[in-house]
Amino acid sequence: MNDGSLPGPVPSSSGGASWGKSTRSSDEYYWLEGPQSRRRELLRLVRILYDFIKGYRALHFLGPCVTVFGSARFREDHRYYHMAREVGRLLAQKGFTVLTGGGPGIMEAANRGARDVGGKSIGCNIELPTEQKPNPYLDQWTEFRYFFVRKVMLVKYSCAFIVFPGGFGTLDEIFETATLIQTGKILRFPVVVLGMDYWGPLHDFLKSTMVQEGTITSEELSGLMLTDSPLDAVERVFTEVTTNFGIKAWPAMRPSWVLGETARGPRE
Repeated sequence: MNDGSLPGPVPSSSGGASWGKSTRSSDEYYWLEGPQSRRRELLRLVRILYDFIKGYRALHFLGPCVTVFGSARFREDHRYYHMAREVGRLLAQKGFTVLTGGGPGIMEAANRGARDVGGKSIGCNIELPTEQKPNPYLDQWTEFRYFFVRKVMLVKYSCAFIVFPGGFGTLDEIFETATLIQTGKILRFPVVVLGMDYWGPLHDFLKSTMVQEGTITSEELSGLMLTDSPLDAVERVFTEVTTNFGIKAWPAMRPSWVLGETARGPRE
């Protein structure tokens, strides 16, 4: 029974409660239920466009970013939290902007590490029914209504990806990124996976089953570096980004006062 503090489950077409987390607005749920009226579809397209515009305005002037993926469920005393904080610190010392989903757990740890040494710490938060609050170690954050828009932002403005242990969302992020690299939609930017105990069985499956069956190649798998060392992870990122791609900074972008922009993003 819903006490009014959170939205209740959205009914499914079969009459039962929806599985897992629903979105904050039932309108978003019904958007994925198939064709709607032209007016509703047009309004949703406008909302999606607005989400993209928010992301472009907020992230346009950040310089080279590294996105850190991982679970929101690890607490401050967990070893993976400590590893992620160290990764954030090392990335910031190399001059990278640390970009995360902006929430708790691994995201908070990476942002916190960047903040520890005065680096740039940015978050792309998502609207959820449980009101995921931005972590307190962000210099700047933007909240998105749609998951897919948020994922585009985390990929578009990054030149490397570091993945910590996580759940369904982290699996989605790592494999979507790997697919974009595999299909040539983005450059073969480095993808480093930390947590050998956690990811080892999955890596073994990819190697012993998927490579053997020919659904992926050994070369494609080699693009995923597996390690337990934050230092090795950041050195791999720095070497590949600067040596293989020659990235030292994005081309200089001048903010437009007409659009209400500043070097730290749009004025709110």
